[in-house]
Amino acid sequence: MGRGWAPAPPPAPRDGHDRARRWLAGRLAAADAAGRGSRPGGEGSAVPPAELLAEAVRRHLPVHTPEDAARQMTALADGLAGLGPLAEPARHAGVTDVLVDGTGTVWTDGDGGLRRTGRRLSADEARHLAVRLLAQGGRRLDEGQPFGDAQVTGARVHAVLPPIAAGGTQISVRLPAAEPPTLAELAERWPHGERWLAVLRHVLAVRANLLISGATGSGKTTLLTALLSEVPAGERIITVEDTRELCPRHGHVVSLQARGGNAEGAGAVTLADLVRQALRMRPDRLVVGECRGAEVADFLAAMNTGHRGAAGTLHANAARDVPARLQAMGALAGLGPGATALQAASAVDAVLHVERTTAGRAPVELAVLDRSEGPGPTGLRVVPAVTTGRDGLRVGPGLDVLESLAPAAGGGRHALGT
Repeated sequence: MGRGWAPAPPPAPRDGHDRARRWLAGRLAAADAAGRGSRPGGEGSAVPPAELLAEAVRRHLPVHTPEDAARQMTALADGLAGLGPLAEPARHAGVTDVLVDGTGTVWTDGDGGLRRTGRRLSADEARHLAVRLLAQGGRRLDEGQPFGDAQVTGARVHAVLPPIAAGGTQISVRLPAAEPPTLAELAERWPHGERWLAVLRHVLAVRANLLISGATGSGKTTLLTALLSEVPAGERIITVEDTRELCPRHGHVVSLQARGGNAEGAGAVTLADLVRQALRMRPDRLVVGECRGAEVADFLAAMNTGHRGAAGTLHANAARDVPARLQAMGALAGLGPGATALQAASAVDAVLHVERTTAGRAPVELAVLDRSEGPGPTGLRVVPAVTTGRDGLRVGPGLDVLESLAPAAGGGRHALGT
């Protein structure tokens, strides 16, 4: 058990919670039928009013003190519309992920690294929880669709059922920050943070089209959220995501989320569909939360038709691997290597690569894409602009390209902090 964990309070009898949930479901269904409060997102997707929770606890659960009553109300709300047995570990400071493995063991990840919580779910509990959570986010999870993800109470939940998941149901919950950090707050934790802050603010100011690359958990979405929060208030941001995670602190954000098909495969709305729709919605900044497939063709086309200041993320091991990733995604859209290279070289101004190390998450390289005249599988080359190395922050020839995008009011190496 990790340091700082307090023993969980003794649970109420399961039949008591079952009775309380059935009683609440009946009261909420009656309210819905009378038109006094439809609940968005389907049955059980909204937390019942506090007075109903209190009455359900009073009727069906043993309580001895006001603290008992409050704890049972919280547990009942978690079981109806929250993360259920994962809610309590998710509330601990510094926890970024809550995980359930095939044995039902509950883990956390965060400031202290990967840790067991001392909790274990039965096979039935894990499966029921996974199905309920995805249903709350409007997603299927069954034998016909044994994996998926959804947003639940602000968290991104991913689940996989057996036999796809060997051993048992797997649940992964990525938790949002209670207060998303600002760009300046992130920079305080980075090596050479002040200089990186100046560079990234320059990229924003000149409305450069930016791709943020990195591995899973490297901080791509956190950094993109912080960058978007610094977009001028008069600009309209439209985000396109498979599962919504981007929540910038900005006054004008339109969020679009993809949708899977039904049991017959009908009704699916893909990222490519949403990118095309977003272009008709007068975006000042078009943002694709994660480029992973054919939508990259529409995204690159948008950046080539005057939509400056676009941004997106993609998975890559290093900035130099981004051209190959773009080629692979372009092939899914029917683009050949040459066409992808032409589109990307004129559309993408900069690639920012971030890494997660034992010291934390931080940007390690900013580069520009250029057409390669020599042999190569993609026709693209990566030209370093700013790189964090063992000997400090290094400046590369790509910085001259970024400087050429400087606003008329200023620019140059001094403005970039290099």
